Amino acid sequence: MEGGIDTDGEYMQIMLDAIHVCATYKPKFGKGKDGITLEQFQDLYSRDVFYNWMGLDTQYMYAMHKASGSMTSIYRQIGMGSERLFRKILKDELGLSEDVKWSYQMTDMGNRDRTLFLDARVQFGKIRDAEKRDRFYNWMRDSADMIGIDQKVFGSLAGAVFEVRQGYKSKDSKRQNSDIANAAMAYTKGYLPCAMIMSTQIDQDVLARYRDERWTVITGTVGENSPLSSTYDFMKDVIGYDLAAFFERSSPMLRRELQRVLEALRSWWSLWQP
Repeated sequence: MEGGIDTDGEYMQIMLDAIHVCATYKPKFGKGKDGITLEQFQDLYSRDVFYNWMGLDTQYMYAMHKASGSMTSIYRQIGMGSERLFRKILKDELGLSEDVKWSYQMTDMGNRDRTLFLDARVQFGKIRDAEKRDRFYNWMRDSADMIGIDQKVFGSLAGAVFEVRQGYKSKDSKRQNSDIANAAMAYTKGYLPCAMIMSTQIDQDVLARYRDERWTVITGTVGENSPLSSTYDFMKDVIGYDLAAFFERSSPMLRRELQRVLEALRSWWSLWQP
């Protein structure tokens, strides 16, 4: 599948399905996962005496929530599409099965059992092609060396787990702490943790902290010729799929479809500023 031409349609649809979700975004206001309409919002807020006194039960308030939430939804859905695309490429290129997904169980502070997930897993022993298996193992070894992993620890690793993000501009300490806990758990389960950022949009303090906490981090740089730091070099040189070339080919369609979503949301954004 060199170049990925035969898979373009399938891979494109994964990204488009994620983008199209944004067009139907409705703010939730704590009322379930499906969100509520303008009419439901006005009924909810007008029946709340305090919000009614404050004048929050207006279409402008709803528009502000919808506009800000839909922007967040666009980033979230692009990230989810990237995550699904990455798993599909791993299965296609490395011959992996559904165990490309990874989760672990823990007991929280309330003594409740929880299942936590990372976006993807590669066990190098399950990569069928010997050349690809060696490439992946060598990438893991070099990545572990770069972030200062002891050789004895590396010798216990069976593969890598991945957290895929479209970008990481936030300094959300709760998310960082959760990711750091995931990294610690990954090592105890025998996996090298890797944060794979599709763009170059990552806060430099966050990047430094993750590497200090023994995450290997690759970002969306192009032309570096380094699979240890570039998402797209990693995909091409280690996984064997030129993801940058796919996005180059797909860009006209992706841009057109995202523009359609933005046009559908524009009326709410203009209502935000009457």
